[in-house]
Amino acid sequence: MKWFRVSGIKDINEPFIVKSNVVSYPVCVVGYNGSIFAVSAVCPHQGFDLSSGWCENNKIICPLHGYAFDLKTGRGPNDYLKTFPVKIDGDEVFVGIKTVWDDIKGLFTK
Repeated sequence: MKWFRVSGIKDINEPFIVKSNVVSYPVCVVGYNGSIFAVSAVCPHQGFDLSSGWCENNKIICPLHGYAFDLKTGRGPNDYLKTFPVKIDGDEVFVGIKTVWDDIKGLFTK
């Protein structure tokens, strides 16, 4: 797992939605109800930018059609968002991305 620092978060203790490109992959980092989540920033329904949406009931809501995706699992009405692990170090947030080496190691550690 390779960890990437997310910039643009002013206060991790306040609600936020920040879009970050992690290895050229658009990711929404969301602070909601005291937890921090990372999900794909692209709605699988029509490719709209989820970072301009909002959160309610532990879901991120697409502002285009109102599709709701669970922040923890990524589950939506008919699709899933990709989810990413998050770690916090002080006031900094990091998003984890699996590398090809993680996949290769997994072949030999089962």
